[in-house]
This record gives sequence, C-alpha cells and structure tokens, in this order.
Amino acid sequence: MASTSGIPAVRKRPKAVVVVAGFLFAATGIAVLVGLSLLFPNRLTERMWELNKPGEALFRSIGRVSGLFLLALAVGTYNGARGLLCGKKWAWWFAVVLFVVDGTGDVVSYFVTGQLIRTIFGAVVSGLFIATLLSRPVREYFLPTA
Repeated sequence: MASTSGIPAVRKRPKAVVVVAGFLFAATGIAVLVGLSLLFPNRLTERMWELNKPGEALFRSIGRVSGLFLLALAVGTYNGARGLLCGKKWAWWFAVVLFVVDGTGDVVSYFVTGQLIRTIFGAVVSGLFIATLLSRPVREYFLPTA
C-alpha cells in the first residue's frame, strides 16, 4: 500500500487475525505434545490419553509414524500463525484451507464415529474460523486491492 506522500502506509492488523494465529499456536503445542507422546511413550503422557480413548486407538492403529505426521502439522501451524501475524498472503490461504479440511474431516468422521454432537461442534468451530478469515477486514488485510 502506498500513501500520497510516497511512504508506504502501515496496514492495521485486525484483532481477528491475532485470534486465529493464537489458535494455530495452541494447535502447534497440542500437535507437538501428542506427536512426541506417540513417538516416545512414557507414563506421564499415557495419562493424557485417558482424555481421548478413541483418538488414542486411531493414532495407535496407524503406528508411531502418526507422531511424525503430527510434528509436521505442528511445523505448518506454527509457520502459518507466524505468517498470519506478519500479514503474509500464503498464511491466509493456508489457514483457510486448513479450516476447510478440518471442517470436512469433522463431517466425514460422523459417518465413522456416529458422534453427532462432536461433529456439529467441530464443524461449527471450523466454520466460524472460515467466516472470520473471509470477513472483509481480514480479507482486505491479506488481499489488498490496488
């Protein structure tokens, strides 16, 4: 963006961007914790799995490689969050695609688990993040018009 004085104008970051980035940072921490617990099981992290027995069964059925996938996801969410805070267009696209995939996964998982409430909650949360990312102030922050 350029101002009339020839000095680049500073774009004001919408608060919604900070919220989405904060969520991605939290997702990074969770993915690292779960990924490491799958790669290096121990008594402390085994207690964590009591909170999500179906998740444990799924990840354990895939094997330890699922821990590597989660660590790769953590790298993506961390960089996506940093990119959002820096106003990077690629990070906006990453976040939009991530939440579309997450919401789609929530709906598809219903047909596997039959858990309607979890499906609705997950899809609504993903939908809210997508709506936030597609809101005019956020869109204009990342996709400024000429």
